Amino acid sequence: MAIQKLEPDILVAGGGISGVSAAVAAARNGAKVVLCQDRPVLGGNASSEIRMHIVGAANSKRRKELETEAREGGMIEEILLENAVRNPQRSASMFDLILYEKCRAEPNLTLLLNTTVIEADVKEGRIASVLAVRESTEHRFRIHAKLYMDCTGDGRLGMEAGALYKTGREAASEYGETLASENGDPYRQGSSLLFTTRDTGRPMRFIPPAWARKFSEDDLKFRSHDTWEYGYWWVEFGGMMDTIAENETIRDELLAIMLGVWDHIKNSGNHPESENWALDWFGFVPGKRESRRFIGKYLLTQADLEQARHFDDVIAYGGWPMDTHPPEGIDATELNPAHQPFSPYVYGIPLRALISANVENLMFAGRNISATHIAFSSTRVMGTCAAMGQGAGTAAALIVQSGITLNDALSDMAFIQNVQRQLLRQDVYLPGIAPAKDNLASSAVIRASSEQPEGQAANVTDGYTRSMHGPGGARPELTVPGTHRWMSQPGDPAPWIELEWPAPVSISEIVFVFDTGMHRRLTLTHSDEVLNTMEWGPQPETIKDFRVTVGYADPESQDQLLFSVQNNYLRQIVRKVNEENVKKLRVDIDGTNGLDHARLFEIRCYE
Repeated sequence: MAIQKLEPDILVAGGGISGVSAAVAAARNGAKVVLCQDRPVLGGNASSEIRMHIVGAANSKRRKELETEAREGGMIEEILLENAVRNPQRSASMFDLILYEKCRAEPNLTLLLNTTVIEADVKEGRIASVLAVRESTEHRFRIHAKLYMDCTGDGRLGMEAGALYKTGREAASEYGETLASENGDPYRQGSSLLFTTRDTGRPMRFIPPAWARKFSEDDLKFRSHDTWEYGYWWVEFGGMMDTIAENETIRDELLAIMLGVWDHIKNSGNHPESENWALDWFGFVPGKRESRRFIGKYLLTQADLEQARHFDDVIAYGGWPMDTHPPEGIDATELNPAHQPFSPYVYGIPLRALISANVENLMFAGRNISATHIAFSSTRVMGTCAAMGQGAGTAAALIVQSGITLNDALSDMAFIQNVQRQLLRQDVYLPGIAPAKDNLASSAVIRASSEQPEGQAANVTDGYTRSMHGPGGARPELTVPGTHRWMSQPGDPAPWIELEWPAPVSISEIVFVFDTGMHRRLTLTHSDEVLNTMEWGPQPETIKDFRVTVGYADPESQDQLLFSVQNNYLRQIVRKVNEENVKKLRVDIDGTNGLDHARLFEIRCYE
């Protein structure tokens, strides 16, 4: 095979949601990145090959408008908003394309699909290079990077590098975890195969293969199966096995289970209303939940999540329940398929939990981070993985640009705070981290055509871009109450908001942060139940059309239209400008995507 030498700043192995978020974040923050993905499409468990919808902190108990806006934001928000607008048909392949476009659009990012990292050259506790192979083109890549990030889920890169890791379930006494079993064991959460079906409008037979499993209503008594358009996460198997080494055997059994469940629905006589329904698609790639978990500089435990412990080096957050499954999967017929105790607050994830304890230049993000089995049962979900990916990618980019090591970064609080400030600027939420009011807007006088009592115009410069003080939000001492946005009066026919400075300023960049209904779920899904919890398309709260005008200090000059935007659906818009001697900046709102009043979280102006 031909061998190509690549020398990026950062290698990201694994192109699931965490890897895409990490790679794009690092590239946007100035690092040269290579992203190796061993599949033909990006997205991992969210891709068209598996089709699991993305879940995260905005679950059923963390949603309240103007109070608990728990959706992860940042990179994953940008992706999901674009998908909701460009993919009205909810095509799984269209979501693959959007992820591919995000990577392809970054000039600092080299994407290698169908490419697997197969070995690492480690010298004195540091990865010197890795070898990746792309069998489809008979190429090998020798990749020399400054930092390496394992987002493979299974931890292939870290394993090859000799990074310390854990598998299985810890005993309750090991970390004082009340949700853990009395005795530790090697078992894990199993894998699943999903399916989709459609109503064809006429009777459709289903003839199962001879090897399909047989299930009775009693077998499935704890597993709801009265809707069929989207398969069941509880079609789960393999937790008693090695989910890496025995993945092919697990896949074969999952096919037998999945087809057996559909056979029961179609042919048992218990569900005659399924007569016109037929399988439309089903997966051959198991959606894997658990395999290796690396040991980092810090190990997250049940107490960290339950108490929402604050970390000075927080770079992401989570909020899914600690969602444990019996390792027997569907064969645990006398058990509920999941135990999901709800924690009262979202919790922070520290950078230390994403850095290897023994390999000097190795990071990780996704389901393989440093956590116990119990803590992992929450951090493993893809919304949280995306937040970790963006946090890790941003930190990695700033680390390589500073020429420091991972250990140096962890011991330098000023550096950590710089990483956190950059994440906040890029629409990330970090519990307990106050925004820096380091932009020109904070010194301006704010006026508006109208305002609501809970949505005053002055909110657009308070630095906060969501409300997280409500039920299921952040711990009270880690958040600031309030809506943190301007809301015009519903009857205002032509809403506007204006910044005026006491002395002229020069502006090179303007940032707007809009309301995108982050109290709701938003994800590509083939489940009617989940779809009914969302607004699919542009979010109605978002300002759709607006104009930006500047007024100058020169009394002879006329106000000038700087730019206008139509058909906006994004949460954050950044515009580079070159304006001097500015006295005023005004935003005129010409329409929203459905709401009867204008909402705007923040206006930032930088010199």
